[in-house]
Amino acid sequence: MQRILGLFLSLCTISTPAMAEEYAQGRQISALPDVLSFRERVQPINDMVTDRLDNLLPELMREADLDMWLVINREYGEDKLFYTLVPQPTFAARRTTLLVFSKQADGSVERFSVSRYPIGELYPTVWEGGTKAQQWQRLAEVIAERDPKRIGINVSEDWALADGLSVGLHKQLLKVLPGKYQERLVSAEKLVIRWLETRSQKELNVYPQAVTLARRVIAEAFSNKVITPGVTTTKDVEWYLRERFEELQLRPWFQPYVNIQRQGDKTSKDDVFIGEYNRTILPGDIIHTDVGICYLNQCTDTQEMGYVLKLHETDVPAGLKQAMATGNRWQDILTSNFKSGLTGNEILANTIKQSKAAGIVSSTYTHPLGFVGHAPGPTIGMWDNQGPTPIQGDWKLHPNTVYAIEGNIKTQLPEWDNQWIQIKLEQDAVFDGKQVWYLAGRQTQWHVIR
Repeated sequence: MQRILGLFLSLCTISTPAMAEEYAQGRQISALPDVLSFRERVQPINDMVTDRLDNLLPELMREADLDMWLVINREYGEDKLFYTLVPQPTFAARRTTLLVFSKQADGSVERFSVSRYPIGELYPTVWEGGTKAQQWQRLAEVIAERDPKRIGINVSEDWALADGLSVGLHKQLLKVLPGKYQERLVSAEKLVIRWLETRSQKELNVYPQAVTLARRVIAEAFSNKVITPGVTTTKDVEWYLRERFEELQLRPWFQPYVNIQRQGDKTSKDDVFIGEYNRTILPGDIIHTDVGICYLNQCTDTQEMGYVLKLHETDVPAGLKQAMATGNRWQDILTSNFKSGLTGNEILANTIKQSKAAGIVSSTYTHPLGFVGHAPGPTIGMWDNQGPTPIQGDWKLHPNTVYAIEGNIKTQLPEWDNQWIQIKLEQDAVFDGKQVWYLAGRQTQWHVIR
């Protein structure tokens, strides 16, 4: 227990403003931080969940103008949102689990479960048990007792994570509610998106740890510890990344991948992506990876670049260093356009205009991060659409939200007879309402394999 408290308190001493000066430039991750065991993670996760429910949810329910919020689940068919609301360890809902959040006159939020079982200390149950019909009738009773004017339910045509209420459960809800309360049901879409996109200060204190872990494992993989030129394949590195994360008890949210750009490959400025898979890594290759993990309920998404020195080389070619600098310049243009109240589409348009003016051939496809890797919030471009994205791209930027600063630049490499190459970068950062801070630095130098 002492180790858990020590590690958690040390994480909580990191504040976003304090990171600013250190993280303004690139950072190489030279050591692997301690990783809490599954057992040790329970306390800090539950502290963060409780803090969000006590302090963030009331604010967001006011913002969404909801008097009550229902999150209705069945065992093994849970609303994805369920896992962001309950304490650990929780593996599934029990039978039918009805969570109720009711706004009080003083602005606080009463929370409870209309279920056979309480959920830890966070959700006392207000039902003593009985038949399934009696459970649903009890839900109708507690709603009538509180007489909410606007009742949010998780249905949405446009946002997947705000559409967690199944058709069957929706029908059951309508069946037990009197007509006047049926008329008060509204989509909780705005609340759900704001709940999922917003990070608390406690979460921002630990988020750098998750990103640092991802970046350090990439540094291991893109080294001679793992890669022997002429022997190691891209698949070997992919599986090293996957198995190393599993060894550290870090959950990947997608299979890592690795690709190669090689002198002599047929490439062009018009290629959407440059790089081939399923290759043996050779001297002179440019290598790229994309990995994503989740730790302490915070998910990461990271892409970095490496270079394999040729026999006569002692350093990365100057053209590649310049290409990386161009990629960093594109990042700076993008993040300088993060302003509260701007939409994702507006940020994208500004970034494209300014990148073109700077002579940078770029593509921007940046997305929110949080409880999941592709979180709801403002979409800032898509790899296959550099124009406006309806709905998701129209969402406005809010403070205390985290993003994968993702995209690429293309340039011609002098050392490769002006062959087109691509620098694909993705680093995780928080927008604090005024500025963007990288959570564990960003790549400004190449990983070098000898």
